[in-house]
Amino acid sequence: MSYTCPYCHHHCTLQEGKTGFCRARTLKDGKNVCGNYGFLTSLALDPIEKKPLNRFYPGTTILSLGSYGCNLRCPFCQNFSISQNGRDAFQPVIARPEQIAAKALELKNRNNIGVAFTYNEPLLSWEFIRDTGELVHSKGQKNVVVTNGNFSVEIAKSLGGIVDAYNIDLKGFTPEWYKKLGGDLEMVKAFITEACKTAHVELTTLIVPKENDSPEEMEAIAQWIAGLSPDIPLHVSKFFPRWNMVDRNETPAARVYRLADVARNYLKYVYTGNC
Repeated sequence: MSYTCPYCHHHCTLQEGKTGFCRARTLKDGKNVCGNYGFLTSLALDPIEKKPLNRFYPGTTILSLGSYGCNLRCPFCQNFSISQNGRDAFQPVIARPEQIAAKALELKNRNNIGVAFTYNEPLLSWEFIRDTGELVHSKGQKNVVVTNGNFSVEIAKSLGGIVDAYNIDLKGFTPEWYKKLGGDLEMVKAFITEACKTAHVELTTLIVPKENDSPEEMEAIAQWIAGLSPDIPLHVSKFFPRWNMVDRNETPAARVYRLADVARNYLKYVYTGNC
């Protein structure tokens, strides 16, 4: 028996007990499930600005957790040790939704406002976000998702009213660049559009030399975002050589600042990162 996964553009054919491209979705008893449900590889109390979210409860902290797997293959990934591995690379640390929600509430005395699903690609286990998020809300706290956004709009709709804020990567604005990363630009744009209907959304563009660092591309990005709303914050971030992309130098800070200025012609809130 096999099953075609509908959640991103890869449309993997899942076999019983085997994972797809993302190393997380699998077929179990004929059902498409997330093999990393509640499986934690990372847990930290972070400043909300680290997500980055600059206009969502600034000055607070958030309990941040990650698992394993990703449906992209960005060669510069900073978290490749968890995003580009599967379950067998880790010792099992399983947390139930009620444990996460209780821990988040316990940390309220440290200015914690809720839970952030982050570090790897959290939407691979969107069911865990849903189940945990409902409990987090029941305790009066917030849910944040940091994602590449390379998912169907059905996922965004399923999490409508559960996710309070997203930071979504908009990695560039050409199909060619997204293809190099293993993604699909149009799918990301559609996800962002849907997410904006139900949640606070901030976007991040990592400026990679020789790939997406032209003023023309930044202008196209900013114009498109402004078409949704000029109030959507954009984080323009500096690239550092990582993992499989060490063939070029870090992005000059001056270029990041210059591209941020281009974006400010269209957007009210533009921030620079890693500079």
